[in-house]
Amino acid sequence: MRQGADRHALAERKDDLYETPPEATRALLRVQPLPPRIWEPCAGRGAIARELAAAGHEVVAFDLVPHPGADPGIVTPVDFLLERQAPEGCDCIVTNPPYKLADAFIRHGLTLVPTVIVLLRLMAIEGAGRSDLIDRHLVRVWAGIERLPAMHREGWTGNRLRGAGAPFAWFVFSAKPRPAGSPVELMRMSWREP
Repeated sequence: MRQGADRHALAERKDDLYETPPEATRALLRVQPLPPRIWEPCAGRGAIARELAAAGHEVVAFDLVPHPGADPGIVTPVDFLLERQAPEGCDCIVTNPPYKLADAFIRHGLTLVPTVIVLLRLMAIEGAGRSDLIDRHLVRVWAGIERLPAMHREGWTGNRLRGAGAPFAWFVFSAKPRPAGSPVELMRMSWREP
């Protein structure tokens, strides 16, 4: 990393809490059909769960850490990677996983529910280490037409950016593998309200 850059190494990010902008969840709700009951295993303070609930979904929200100021009803401490079954009636996960554990979260989630939807940088489409996920289980990518508002790490004291430095997308994974050679749907959407 260049000297003076406003970033920290993954090891310095601790719990890796980046609150999801409400625009991200609202955009997903406009384009992706979701079931009535949804599991949010990395709820943080409740940014995604709050928007899903406002749209009429029942949300089961967990987090590893009890974050100060979190919305009521978020169950802590729950280590998602140690969970052995989904909450009753939940067949879909919608989350913004810790970046450093995103692949592990997706893989584990696919053993627990039929659909896992995660907010990631668009560049997550590449990488040999996640080929099993991208080539077999990714069914759809909802790529943002414009940049999301910036997400800042919990406790960040550096410059506050208005827009994200990288493009983001919602990635929709299915536990049932895609047929060999079948394409992944690439859809574009706006983060902005219509």
